[in-house]
Amino acid sequence: MSASPDEFKPLHLPPAWQAQLAGAIRDPRELCRRLGLEDAWLAGAQTGHALFEVRVPEAFVARMRHGDANDPLLRQVLPLGEERLAREGYVSDPLAEAEHTSSRGLIHKYAGRVLLITSPACAVNCRYCFRRHFPYAENSPSRAQWDATLDALRDDPSISEAILSGGDPLAANDRQLAWLVARLEAIPHLKRLRIHTRLPVVIPDRIDEALLGWLDATRLQKVVVLHINHAQEIDDAVIAACARLKRAGVTLLNQSVLLRGVNDTTDALAELSERLFEAGILPYYLHVLDPVAGAAHFDVPDDEARERVAELRKRLPGFLMPRLVREVPGEASKTPL
Repeated sequence: MSASPDEFKPLHLPPAWQAQLAGAIRDPRELCRRLGLEDAWLAGAQTGHALFEVRVPEAFVARMRHGDANDPLLRQVLPLGEERLAREGYVSDPLAEAEHTSSRGLIHKYAGRVLLITSPACAVNCRYCFRRHFPYAENSPSRAQWDATLDALRDDPSISEAILSGGDPLAANDRQLAWLVARLEAIPHLKRLRIHTRLPVVIPDRIDEALLGWLDATRLQKVVVLHINHAQEIDDAVIAACARLKRAGVTLLNQSVLLRGVNDTTDALAELSERLFEAGILPYYLHVLDPVAGAAHFDVPDDEARERVAELRKRLPGFLMPRLVREVPGEASKTPL
């Protein structure tokens, strides 16, 4: 019996990055097992997971040290029981973004630029994330709502830059992103497209031909701001992904958060800046921790932060020095420390 023509039709498989995103570890027991952690860590991991779920891609797990609960990459994603402890000043909306959300998915805090919540999803759930309590369900625009937002941008010639954020904007599919960027570039006074993302770091395969196609085609100047906190995050696959972005005309910057037990030493910060530059990325900001509920155990006091940066300045050329800043609600820009 001959085969039907349908048997020979190619399978429409999801892109490799989407399969990796779908396959991310979402169970604290699985994360502890994969890293060979002692059972003593499991209870705290389950407690923290109940507050903010675990999500970490396999490609990121592969860069962690097996059996080391203090691994700087693991510390960023491993839930702890301490997350349930209330601490004065640590709140669900530390940057008061609700006060600057003028329409669904649009945050307008600073002159000349707006932030668009392009995707509610992230590839990795960082335990210190200032949006870990963000109401994404209320800020996920439909196409019609995007049209209204874009009309508002078109009517405001003071806006020259659109920032795609989230969640992680690159968690959206390329058809959606290409549509949105095409609409943005049709607004004459927009000059720059900025993308804040962690995906090229945690799933480097995200930087594929489909993404590079719409990114390379836009008339807008392109800036990708990565979020890398430790040199160990940058492996050969990340360097290759960054090279692909640079060939598409992207300027690469990095912003880090100063985190207790992750990068709070001069050596760690110096190694990070050097490794970033090797990957073609310029250090941009070093943020002190935003006081989000559940993340107080990552805090590094301001005096210590200033001391680390003063020591760093003695070791690095100026172009490898990130600016130490805090985001203060209501201020017109980041506040240098």
